Amino acid sequence: MPVDSRDAGAKETVPSLTVRQLADDPQLSIRLRRVAGEEGLDRPLRHPRVQKNGLALAGHFHGVVPTRVQLLGETELAYLDSLTPDARSVAVRGFLSLGLSCVVVTGGGEPPRALVSASEATSTPLFVADARSSRAINALHAVLDDRLAPQTQVHGVLVDVFGVGILLLGKSGIGKSECALELVMRGHRIVADDVVRCEWRPPGILFGQPAELLRHHIEIRGLGVLDIRELFGVTAVREKTRVDLAIRLCEWTEREEFDRLGIEERHYTILDTQVRELRVPVRPGRNMASLIEMAARNEMLRRAGRHTALEFLQKIEGHMQPEGGDSEPLPSADAPEENRPATWSTLASNASGTESSAWIPAVRPPREDR
Repeated sequence: MPVDSRDAGAKETVPSLTVRQLADDPQLSIRLRRVAGEEGLDRPLRHPRVQKNGLALAGHFHGVVPTRVQLLGETELAYLDSLTPDARSVAVRGFLSLGLSCVVVTGGGEPPRALVSASEATSTPLFVADARSSRAINALHAVLDDRLAPQTQVHGVLVDVFGVGILLLGKSGIGKSECALELVMRGHRIVADDVVRCEWRPPGILFGQPAELLRHHIEIRGLGVLDIRELFGVTAVREKTRVDLAIRLCEWTEREEFDRLGIEERHYTILDTQVRELRVPVRPGRNMASLIEMAARNEMLRRAGRHTALEFLQKIEGHMQPEGGDSEPLPSADAPEENRPATWSTLASNASGTESSAWIPAVRPPREDR
């Protein structure tokens, strides 16, 4: 059964953005020329999607979100031109009286005089974009998605292994940073240690990056804080990566069961987005860096549509189904030894359940009297 876990200490936040910051953002690929409403440049923008709502000019204000960028394109301007001067003034005043954060007119032309006058009267920033609506929307979304992305902080270590972003989780002192250091020495890259800043991007992708003060640094107990970039070079660090897999390092205990076949589905939830989670026990003698590399390789295989554990079980089910009809029910694993069929298990008869592989029954031969 799928299991979902969350970080109880994580706090989700949404960054703030003002109209002035949007207009001056160097990432914005279109030019916004302000023509009115300078007093409202510090109004907040709280939604990453642009709203193109022509019905508001006709007096239907339902669904208008004032904190979104309001965009007027060729269709809306043509509608305003079709109105009489008095009707045009009434339409734009009703629209701009909603306390809008800003309005962007696309196409590069001059906006109607009534729109400029109403913008000044309501202190609503009015911009003219030097691009058509489709290009302007894409450019604005690119900036808004980046600046207004929901964020949270997770205690863990984020590494890039074979291009797979792996988030190492576990209590303090379990060995997360030591695993990351070993992976760096194997040629992989570290993204963040101790504090991982996670951002959500549409259509449901998580990206992780380090806290600014901790960038390129890692703390190893007994050695102190190390600068990975200075020690190993720029190829050992990465500024940001997608979070593809979470691996929780757990203390080894015989009282706790761990997945033996690789079919258990667990998920770690960050910003309401599920990331597949593995629970790997830590024990002296286990090479954790090698296990994490194998987890990354297996994740790449799953991306390609191959689930080797399920394929293995399907082979077993096919082997357990005899030809020519149904077989008798197989005895349980705790049945007397003389009543058990042949097995593929390497588990010794006097060994405990944690010392070897799981007991896998072979097909029971059909009865001869059938």
